[in-house]
Amino acid sequence: MDRWTGVLKIQLYPNSKTLYRVAASLALSSSPKNLAVPSGNAIFFCGDRVEKTDNPVIGRLSNPQTIAEILVSKFGGSINAYVIEASIFNGPFAVYKDFIPSVSENGEPKSYDATGFPASASLVMLLSKFLAEAKTIILGKQKEPYQAEASASLSCKPKTALLGFSKGGTILNQLLTELAFSDVQSAEISANKNDWIMPTSKDQLLNSIAEIHYVDVGLNSEGAYLTDKDVIDRISELLTRRANGIRTLFHGTPRQWCDERRIWIRKEKNTLVRLLQKAAHKNMGKLQIRERLYFPGKVPDLQMHFEIIDVMDVT
Repeated sequence: MDRWTGVLKIQLYPNSKTLYRVAASLALSSSPKNLAVPSGNAIFFCGDRVEKTDNPVIGRLSNPQTIAEILVSKFGGSINAYVIEASIFNGPFAVYKDFIPSVSENGEPKSYDATGFPASASLVMLLSKFLAEAKTIILGKQKEPYQAEASASLSCKPKTALLGFSKGGTILNQLLTELAFSDVQSAEISANKNDWIMPTSKDQLLNSIAEIHYVDVGLNSEGAYLTDKDVIDRISELLTRRANGIRTLFHGTPRQWCDERRIWIRKEKNTLVRLLQKAAHKNMGKLQIRERLYFPGKVPDLQMHFEIIDVMDVT
């Protein structure tokens, strides 16, 4: 399957002075060259920037286009992969203020709240605008109206895999909080009307979530992992009414999970794992949990923090 790869800067709101840098690798139909309906969408949220590094591994894995290509290699050639950087950086610190309404000046969350569904609404809008620009580039001056071509092997709507790397894990926490308060039945009824490349509403997006990957998540404050029992209980109950389940995978390294100066990271991760395991007993196996430590026994360093992107097992 042919692919289009590129990096675009997207303005989320008309009067916004900031731009989101989004890298993508998109599946194309064979002929004519249009976007194909993917088997799934993998969406990766980046963390803070590393400034002035001479380490070639960190440099390569800080490149959003490289990360998009890695996602395709892991999730399969029929997926669409998106890598999203924050629109605001305070020095090296990523600030996702459009996704998380209450953050510090360094982008650390003060709370997670579903009110207004900021993360899901912003994500749908951001990727919708990205796809509109990408289609213009792909089709060029072609006058034929855009039509997505679905693979004959696709029998269901594309599912969404969400990956949060480092501080990008805070977006997963916000999206899970919004999922807990979403309208599943409304999303499923709407979803059956037609195929899509990306969900076109926040409820469709939230209902399409099939995988959550925490990728070496950590913060300099509390809030790296979701620890709200009410939210997890709501998600567990919601899954009993939803057609598809959710796999939650925890990928970690000694740099985050074994950091004695930030012991809350390991404690929060363990709390979330326990909450999910308890919830899994109540929804007929629709919650699956995997936990993997990479580079065990090695001295924690910054390279392993980025190298996990390359070696993580998403199965």
